Amino acid sequence: MTHTEQQHFSEHLVATYRHLEAIGLMELATGNVSCRVEGGMLISCSGATAQNLTPDRVVFVHEDGTWAGDIKPSSEWRMHSAVYKNSDKANAVIHAHSAYCVAMACNNMPLPGFHYMVGMFGGSDVPCVPYSTFGTEELAENAGNALQDRAACLLGNHGMICRGANFDTAIKNAELLEILCKHYVLARQLGEPDLLTDEQWDEFFGRAKKVAYSKFI
Repeated sequence: MTHTEQQHFSEHLVATYRHLEAIGLMELATGNVSCRVEGGMLISCSGATAQNLTPDRVVFVHEDGTWAGDIKPSSEWRMHSAVYKNSDKANAVIHAHSAYCVAMACNNMPLPGFHYMVGMFGGSDVPCVPYSTFGTEELAENAGNALQDRAACLLGNHGMICRGANFDTAIKNAELLEILCKHYVLARQLGEPDLLTDEQWDEFFGRAKKVAYSKFI
């Protein structure tokens, strides 16, 4: 990767982080953004905020988990790395503590198939992996495994993580998951929402392959 290429990806990563903050998904220093590049990944630095993150504070982490310089990568770099290792569909990863995702995660509740758009993440639900301390190999392994066949998952007592083929798709996945978690929380106030049947899911995925939804799955 040339210096020019790294600068380009770093600028796009910073713009993504700031956009997530602007739409309310990345508050304080509670999230991180990365992208796959030749030889490893670029990731927001430890303690990043929309105000202090600049392209020169984006950290290149090699595939073996090493990095150079005084600026440390996000403490969640292992989780991002595990997603890239487990899914060749992942070229950008977003981890956030968005409000409704956290509400679901703190009840250790997967997002069930109450709405057909849950299928946009690749299955009939969005799993919630058990709690593990932030920055640990255990959390990385759980999240990496969950995102093998889903574009997103909830992290027990923590937040959410999602992947995309590029920054734009990852942003849309992060937004959609927060919206659907909000809808589910609201629906639960009226009772227990109906879930789509296996037959209805088969019909959805068959249809999704023929329209634009397929680029998200």
